[in-house]
Amino acid sequence: MSKLKKYLPTVLKGSAVLGTAVAAAYFYRKDDTQKQHSILRNFPLIGRIRYMTEQIGPELRQYLFENNNEGTPFSRKEFEDVVKAGKYKERLIGFGSERDFNEAGYYIRNSMFPKLREELRIDNSQKINTKVYEVVDEGLLTRKEKREDRQIEPYYLRDEDAVIIGGDTCQNPFKLKGLIGQSAMSYGALGENAITALSGGLGLAGGTWMNTGEGGLSKYHLSGNPDIIMQIGPGLFGVRTPGGEFSWEEFKKKSEIEQVKAFEIKLAQGAKIRGGHIEGQKVTEEIAQIRLVEPGRTINSPNRFYEFKNFNELFEFVERMRDIGGKPIGIKIVVGDLDALEEMTKTMRDTSKGPDFITVDGGEGGTGATYQELADAVGLPIMSALPLVDEMLKKYDVRNRVKLIASGKLTSPDKVAVALAMGADLVNIARGFMISVGCIMAEICHTNHCPAGVATTDSKLQEGLVIEEKQYRVANYVISLREGLFNLAAAAGIDTPTKFERKHIVHKDEWGRVSPVRDITLTPEKVEKLRNKEKVEK
Repeated sequence: MSKLKKYLPTVLKGSAVLGTAVAAAYFYRKDDTQKQHSILRNFPLIGRIRYMTEQIGPELRQYLFENNNEGTPFSRKEFEDVVKAGKYKERLIGFGSERDFNEAGYYIRNSMFPKLREELRIDNSQKINTKVYEVVDEGLLTRKEKREDRQIEPYYLRDEDAVIIGGDTCQNPFKLKGLIGQSAMSYGALGENAITALSGGLGLAGGTWMNTGEGGLSKYHLSGNPDIIMQIGPGLFGVRTPGGEFSWEEFKKKSEIEQVKAFEIKLAQGAKIRGGHIEGQKVTEEIAQIRLVEPGRTINSPNRFYEFKNFNELFEFVERMRDIGGKPIGIKIVVGDLDALEEMTKTMRDTSKGPDFITVDGGEGGTGATYQELADAVGLPIMSALPLVDEMLKKYDVRNRVKLIASGKLTSPDKVAVALAMGADLVNIARGFMISVGCIMAEICHTNHCPAGVATTDSKLQEGLVIEEKQYRVANYVISLREGLFNLAAAAGIDTPTKFERKHIVHKDEWGRVSPVRDITLTPEKVEKLRNKEKVEK
C-alpha cells in the first residue's frame, strides 16, 4: 500500500505524458495525411490550434474582448438591457450613458416643460402580479439572488388613446392598449417551451400581441391567452389544403378562434426576401401536423404567393379574407422597390381597397434561417423605409385607413419612440423577446442546436428553458418598454407615446450638425426628383 502511494504520482504523470504524446502523434498523422485542409497538411497540430481558436472566437469576443457597445447583431449593453428589464424589472443606470455621442444618430427633442407624472395619460387601474429577481449580495466570485412576488403597474394606454385596427372595415376590429408586441416567430423555428413562455408572458402583460409567424397556429401560441396575429406566408401553413392550395375552410376555422384578432399576409421579411426555410431535423411530427407537411423533411416556402401576382389581385384576396373572417387583414413588406411602393399606395387609393395594417420590416430584421446575401444586402433599414411608407400613404390620402407596424432591432424604449416618431403606430419585436426567454445570441438558430433551448425543437435542449420562470421575464420586459415609452413621452412634453411625431426627434451627424428628420429621410418628393434626374441622364 505504501509503495502504491509512493509511486502513484509518478505513474499518473508518466501516463499523462504518454497519453499526450500518443494523442499528439495521432493528430499529427491525421492532419498530415488528410486532404481537406491545406493549413493542417502544411502545419499539423499548430494548424489545429488555429482552427480551435477560430471556433471559439465568437465566445471569446462576446465574453472577454468586446466592450459594452460592441458585438453584433446586438451589443453587450443592448443584450443586458433586455435581460435586466426582464429578470429584475430594472432599467436604472448609474454614472452616465455609454452611448458614443460622437456618432451619428437620432435624438428625442426634450421639452423645456416636460409633463408631470400626473399629467400622463396612463391606465394603471389594473395591476399585474409577476415575479422579479433581486440581487441580495454580490461579491467578486459570488452572487446571491432571490425571486420574489411583485405587483406592478401595466402602463396601458387609456381607452381613448387605444390603437384600433380595422375600426371602419371589420366586423371585429382589433383594439390595442399597448404599442409593442411580439414579431412573427413560428413554432418550429422556436421550440414549444419558448413559444409557451412567450405566450404566457404576453398574456400576463396584456395590451400586447403575439404574431405566430408563418408556421401556423399551435396550441402553444394559445396557451397563455394572448391576443394573436396569425401570419400566413406563401407556404400557407395552417390554412392549406392537402394539395397545398389556400383553404378558405381552414381560414374560416382560424378566424373563429376568439384569441385570433387579425391576420397578416407575409409578402416579405427583412432578413430574407424569399420563402421561409426550416431544416428537416426541426420538423417534428407535431409541427408537420400543424403545417400539413411531411415530418423530418426540410421545408422551403415559395418565394411568393401563387394566389395573387399584382396589387389588384392581392387586395381582392384581402377583401375576401376580411369578408369571410370578419377580422383585420394586414400585409408584411420590405421596402426596396420604391416604384412598387408607390404603385401599391396608388392602387389603394384608386380601388378603395387594401390592408388594415402594413408591417414594415427593416432589412436589419432577424430570422431563424436565411442566406448571408439576402440578410446583408436586400431591403432598406427600418429608419429609412418607415418614413417613406408613411409619407407615401399620406401622399395618396390613404394613411388614415391603415396602421403601420415597424420592426427591425427596436429592442429599447428610445428606439421604439424614434420609430413611432418616424411614422409607426405600433412596433414589433422578435429578438428582444427571444433574449427575454434565454437566448444568448449563439447565432445557430438554423441548426436545431440552440444551447439555450429557445430556437430548437430538441426536447433535451428545451429542458433548460423553464416556462414558469421565463414567462415572467417576458411580461416584465414588455411592461418595462411601455413604462420607458411614457418616460420619453413626458420628456418630449407629450402626455402619451401615441403622440410622437417627426417633430419630436432630430438627427445629429458625426460632425455635430443637427437636422430635422425630414431633411435626411427619403420622401415621395425626393423619389420623384430622383426619377426625373434619371430620365434627364438617359
